[in-house]
Amino acid sequence: MFKLIHKDKTSKARCGKLATAHGEVNTPVFMPVGTQGTVKTLTCAELHDCHAEIILGNAYHLYLRPGLDVIKKAGGLHKFMGWDGPILTDSGGYQVFSLAKLRKLTEDGAEFSSHIDGAKHFLTPEKVIEIQQALGSDIMMTFDECVHYPAARDYVEQSLELTTNWAKRSKEYFMNHKTIKPSNDKTIGRQLLFGIVQGSTYLDLRKKAVSDLLKIGFDGYAIGGVSVGEPNNLIHEIAGYTAALLPDDKAKYLMGVGTPPDVLQAIEEGMDMFDCVVPTRNGRNGQAFTISGDLQLRNAEYKEDISSIDENCGCYTCKTHTRAYIRHLFNTEELLGLRLVSLHNIYFYAKLIRLSRQAILEDRFTAFKEDFVMRYNSKKKGSQK
Repeated sequence: MFKLIHKDKTSKARCGKLATAHGEVNTPVFMPVGTQGTVKTLTCAELHDCHAEIILGNAYHLYLRPGLDVIKKAGGLHKFMGWDGPILTDSGGYQVFSLAKLRKLTEDGAEFSSHIDGAKHFLTPEKVIEIQQALGSDIMMTFDECVHYPAARDYVEQSLELTTNWAKRSKEYFMNHKTIKPSNDKTIGRQLLFGIVQGSTYLDLRKKAVSDLLKIGFDGYAIGGVSVGEPNNLIHEIAGYTAALLPDDKAKYLMGVGTPPDVLQAIEEGMDMFDCVVPTRNGRNGQAFTISGDLQLRNAEYKEDISSIDENCGCYTCKTHTRAYIRHLFNTEELLGLRLVSLHNIYFYAKLIRLSRQAILEDRFTAFKEDFVMRYNSKKKGSQK
């Protein structure tokens, strides 16, 4: 399922290939977030044009709307949304975490009130796998509890025991209900199941979580419970420490990270897969990412700027429109502005990942990352002088 292709000689960065039921994914890879069956404002054709290889959906949101019956009738999530590439679905653990005032956790699962209409629901580890099997996603995530930051050690210990038990139950249900379909050398004939490493900021608990999950055995492993309020240096300390404990013959997925420098730092630490809402969410607010740093295109300085967002980009937005035009769209509240910047940002992230893979294959990733970060931060440093 996962094949390690090359390790960079200057860092822990690595290239690999992950076989799924809907095709092969080159790693490292950034997954645009399509929480509700859509990467906000973008069509599937545009995602292909941006060279997106795999996208992310969310079992919790799709279970509530439009509901499993609708998606089943359409033939699964791929056909429902018109995307023919691989899809990873998050289990909804983070969403349940965000509903702290509306949910109750037990050994059996999580009871919560829908954020849509207040209706009561109860999710078990088994139910979450059943939902993802119905969606037909290529990679499923186990149900877990995402702990807030900061969290007391005794609470994290209890939470980790709960998450580990849920992981065992998820795996058992998966093994008893998986289906096998024909495959070839670039696909695999079943859905994959990833376990999620929790443990908050306690490194010894992260180590215990890895040990317990390895005993259960999963197709890949994710590092969860980061980017929940802790400082950046702590995120990368946790990610780097945990990544080193995970086996090299499995894909390693860092959940919810992040900005371009954050992604490169995580690649350097040995991570393979990433997702984050930053490129589309920030794009809808007028923030565009470039190799020279981010631009806030709503600002007055771009009123008469007839250059593209990034002359070296290659995306439709940069080949067709100017900064001045995009600023005009935002100032007049035209929806096209949101689409154009989101499109550029997804293209930029995908290109950055492709360049990173090339640098790894040529054993120069450390120099590539340092050069990028220096150029990316140069505009910010200049504005502070």
